[in-house]
Amino acid sequence: MKKNLLPLALGGLGIGTTEFVMMGLLPDIATDFHISIPVAGHLISSYALGVVIGAPLLVAISSNYEPKKILLALMGIFTLFNALSAFAPNNTTLLIARLVSGLPHGAFFGVGSVVASRLAEKGKQAQAISLMFAGLTVANLLMVPIGTYIGHHYSWRYTFGLVAVIGLITMLSIKLWLPRLPVDRTGDIKTELALFKRTEAWLIILITAIGTGGLFAWISYIAPLMTNVSHFSANQVSYIMVLAGLGMVVGNVIGGRLADKMEPVKACIVLLFAMAATLVLIFLFSGSQSVSLALTFIAGALSIALATPIQILMIKTAAEAEMLGAAATQAAFNIGNALGAFFGGLPIAAGFGFNSPSLVGACMALAGTFFAWLLIKKQQQVKVAF
Repeated sequence: MKKNLLPLALGGLGIGTTEFVMMGLLPDIATDFHISIPVAGHLISSYALGVVIGAPLLVAISSNYEPKKILLALMGIFTLFNALSAFAPNNTTLLIARLVSGLPHGAFFGVGSVVASRLAEKGKQAQAISLMFAGLTVANLLMVPIGTYIGHHYSWRYTFGLVAVIGLITMLSIKLWLPRLPVDRTGDIKTELALFKRTEAWLIILITAIGTGGLFAWISYIAPLMTNVSHFSANQVSYIMVLAGLGMVVGNVIGGRLADKMEPVKACIVLLFAMAATLVLIFLFSGSQSVSLALTFIAGALSIALATPIQILMIKTAAEAEMLGAAATQAAFNIGNALGAFFGGLPIAAGFGFNSPSLVGACMALAGTFFAWLLIKKQQQVKVAF
């Protein structure tokens, strides 16, 4: 990995850790604050809401500054409020800290995607962006299990302290290794917000929110799927999640290379079709432990492989609002997280079993391919017009 891309990967490591480790810490936080698990679950929603709010907002108001200063400021907010989370005296304080710590998430990946593409060699922009997302995959593979272990055996507060330390290291690496790039802004906020008047931008947001939401419909309920359908023990679920994380590491590399070798929108279609097929297979064959493990690895790979093609697609589409567009896709990913968990839970509530969310996910992934097809048609119309 190039040294000047390492700060972006470290930022992804910290962000990925604080986002996903909360799922494993909920029982400990609920016990500590004497609240129910569902109430503690609002801490996940609070962070996601922060991402959705902060992604377009922080990019829009900071675009006049050079990227290096923006990334330092974003990581400063992230570090401060994760540190405050470690000292939260009650659930309300932690809820607010989680909301604010989520604000820089989408903006960091949005600005970071543009920086990575500008630092990359010609024809390797997607691979450079995938290196930034490598931090996110390592977080799921290593840091989330480590953070969960620390939270269970010592204190969840130490886990947030660890995230804050990662944030400080990231800030130092940005300061030392990330080169200064000139401000590349040709318009004002009004011009950049015009991005959301374009049909192509909304189609990409729908591809992201609906298509990737299909994956979240599956992974949100992977624990009961593995214990009730595949008949693994509860103690084995954490190791299964490591397997999914390993798949993400592999998928991140595949997604970057695929997006460099073919048009990003076509890469999205290929990956979404593969996701839909995998989720159908999960529905059909989760009763077999060996097949279930193989499909978990594949689904994990597909979950992150989509990230880079979608970012490249939005950067190319956004033109004069690259950072805002890239940040908007991060907000859409988190909307997909919420939609997938909601729609995936409906068949379970109706009594259809813990493998039923994967069918919902397959339908959402196929819907994502439909929006990608519409985007191709729209792009063809634009070319004909010119």
